[in-house]
Amino acid sequence: MSAALICLALNIYFEARGEPTVFAMAAPAHVVLNRVKDNRYPNDICAVVKQSKTYHGFPVKHKCQFSWYCDGLSDQPLNKPAFEFSMLIARLVLTGRIEDVTSGATHYHADYVQPDWKIYKTFTAKIGSHLFYRWERS
Repeated sequence: MSAALICLALNIYFEARGEPTVFAMAAPAHVVLNRVKDNRYPNDICAVVKQSKTYHGFPVKHKCQFSWYCDGLSDQPLNKPAFEFSMLIARLVLTGRIEDVTSGATHYHADYVQPDWKIYKTFTAKIGSHLFYRWERS
């Protein structure tokens, strides 16, 4: 199994496993891929997923691009069937079998939070319980 597939599946698992549709679960994975294509971000899936502020080489708690990665909790999936389904969705996204319904989004947040950065991004879609945005070029 490739590291990229595992990183993408972990991001799906921790960010969207409770979403009601395959498209809603796949949407955060597309954000990762959209960032990989954008030169303002790392050009590698795992580097995008694990992007964070660091201190002495370790992620600073709550200072990551994806909150699950540095929330201080274990990053081991406990729900094996949900992780296996996340792996399937990651494979389908990586092979282009699930289209990007985010319209090129590079950012998202849950619908119950109001991040300050959202006013600087272009809203693209509400999918499941997440709102998606694109960081436009200046």
